[in-house]
Amino acid sequence: MATSKECPIKQLFPTQLTVGMIEVKDKKAALLALKPKDQSAFMAAHPIPAIVGPGGRLYITDHHHLARAALEAGVETGICEIEADLSSSRADKFWDEMNENLWVHPLDEYGVRHVYSALPQHIEALVDDIYRSLAGYVRDAGGYEKTPTAFAEFVWADYFRRSLAVEAVKADFHAAVKAALPLAKSRLAKGLPGYLK
Repeated sequence: MATSKECPIKQLFPTQLTVGMIEVKDKKAALLALKPKDQSAFMAAHPIPAIVGPGGRLYITDHHHLARAALEAGVETGICEIEADLSSSRADKFWDEMNENLWVHPLDEYGVRHVYSALPQHIEALVDDIYRSLAGYVRDAGGYEKTPTAFAEFVWADYFRRSLAVEAVKADFHAAVKAALPLAKSRLAKGLPGYLK
């Protein structure tokens, strides 16, 4: 059974290399529009899943965008929902278990896998993957369903990465979202998590 505890955002460790910075900016703006007590209530209503790792470090397994946005908005604490305590594990066993449970995603903004030691040591060190933002916007526009499948948005990001040129996505992001919507519904996307006919 998961337990919840207050956690300082600056002390959280990422389990992925990238975020979509367009999504982060949107979440940051939403947080900045709230009064401090409402920010606290929002963070409490959106607990950040975390694993206790070696040395008692908190490794977050989801809500990296929210954590980065909170950090940039000056929100100092959030609520972490502890999914497992692996603090007694050796480093290699810890990462083996993280991988087996789909709690880590060490792929960069080009879709290339890295060693676990390449993961950022701080939330602010996460780098931008514009295709991750594209995947989030396409989902929000009804391109596919939100699903509990681990790292589903990254799967969609990689699909769009192979289909839309990065220059086009960077030149006109909203036009890229429109171009990606029919791609999300195409037979080529069948089998991706949250696919809609």
